Amino acid sequence: MKLLLMYCTLFSAIARAVTYPIVDTGQTLAYGNDIGQDAHYEANAPSYTDNENGTVTDNVTGLMWTQDPGTKMSFNAAVEGAAKCNVGGYDDWRLPTIKELYSLIQLNGTDPDPMSTDTSGLKPFIDDSVFKFTYGKQKDGDRIIDSQFATSTKYVSTTMRGDETMFGVNFADGRIKGYGLVDPRGRGAKTFYVLYVRGGSNYGVNQFKENGDGTITDEATGLTWMKADSGEGMDWPTALKYAETMEFAGHSDWRLPNAKELQSIIDYTRSPDTTGSAAIDPIFQCSEIINEGGKKDFAQYWTSSTHPGAKSSDTAVYFAFGRSLGFMQDRRTGEYQLMDVHGAGSQRSDPKVGDASKFPHGRGPQGDVIRIDNMVRLVRGGDVQHVDAASSRVTKEKPSDAPNRFMNREDQNGDGKVSRDEFRGPAQHFDRLDTNGDGSISADEAPTGPPTGRK
Repeated sequence: MKLLLMYCTLFSAIARAVTYPIVDTGQTLAYGNDIGQDAHYEANAPSYTDNENGTVTDNVTGLMWTQDPGTKMSFNAAVEGAAKCNVGGYDDWRLPTIKELYSLIQLNGTDPDPMSTDTSGLKPFIDDSVFKFTYGKQKDGDRIIDSQFATSTKYVSTTMRGDETMFGVNFADGRIKGYGLVDPRGRGAKTFYVLYVRGGSNYGVNQFKENGDGTITDEATGLTWMKADSGEGMDWPTALKYAETMEFAGHSDWRLPNAKELQSIIDYTRSPDTTGSAAIDPIFQCSEIINEGGKKDFAQYWTSSTHPGAKSSDTAVYFAFGRSLGFMQDRRTGEYQLMDVHGAGSQRSDPKVGDASKFPHGRGPQGDVIRIDNMVRLVRGGDVQHVDAASSRVTKEKPSDAPNRFMNREDQNGDGKVSRDEFRGPAQHFDRLDTNGDGSISADEAPTGPPTGRK
């Protein structure tokens, strides 16, 4: 009888084994005194094995990766290159999906200043002790943040003004964006770094089960989610408190999901413009909003993960389950046009607190909309442990400090303005900042906030 019970228990454990284990973000520092941050919960710590044959095995997911992204290539070349790849003696490599590639992200990196050329002191958002990583090279006409990696996941809609788009991960700045397949700078096909993957063909495939109590369990990840969202937006500290004080369906261990947990429930086959829905399985309830352009849309959702920068920890990660909007300025007329710039399913960041009305045309090169009051969907389970987290000593940069920092760095002759010769970023950024077209950037034209946008 005991033997039978033992076998039954073992069979039950095997049946419950997850096929989509979520690797921890690696964020171990808490930013400020708010409880319930990413760093306060941990599970499935990142772990890799260098196989010393050009491959790396992820010990959590079981996926095997090529180690060296090599030189950049177009999306089509990346797709075709998988069949030709024989790294490590294997011939079954494939271009990863966005969920497979995002499993490698580690949110303990440093978001760089995209207009700087200095990479010293920066840390990428991938484990560069096992993977080879390169920041964008100025000699190639790239910014240091131009380290976007390709995936096989195309956006089911389009971005910008009808561009065919692929979701990629930027391991230089720690974001997911939809990238047009044609280089916006007129250099032909846009190019990306590539890591190929093999094994674990079910990784990233959800197995949702409705529990009948307002919750949904994903048997692939072992996580249980609230079927409904918060129904209204809130700033980041409020979202953390909302999660930590929630009692629902007989449980009080709800939490704000970290970035990799929340990304796991995105459905990249859906979008407002193709399915009339949020980018999530319809088993979930998703509150509709009216977006900045007056259209029916769906919200951005907070995660518990801070988006760390070298000088500031003022922003936190969110995912756009609706259109990933931005205000693009016409270079000739100066008029702003609101459009889906990065795609439903992108991962960007918002200020944790503040007044969104101070960003009437968004922020960054693509004018990413700033809402601050984002929605929330809570999670529990997943063998997560609550831990004490060390506090970050990253100082908070005031927005008023940003122009001074820019001018001090770029104004090399001290004449109070930055000429084209002094400017160390890409030419198109100089043109964007030189709003009056006089051939120099004054302190009034200098960037006033943390640089974000199409990375």
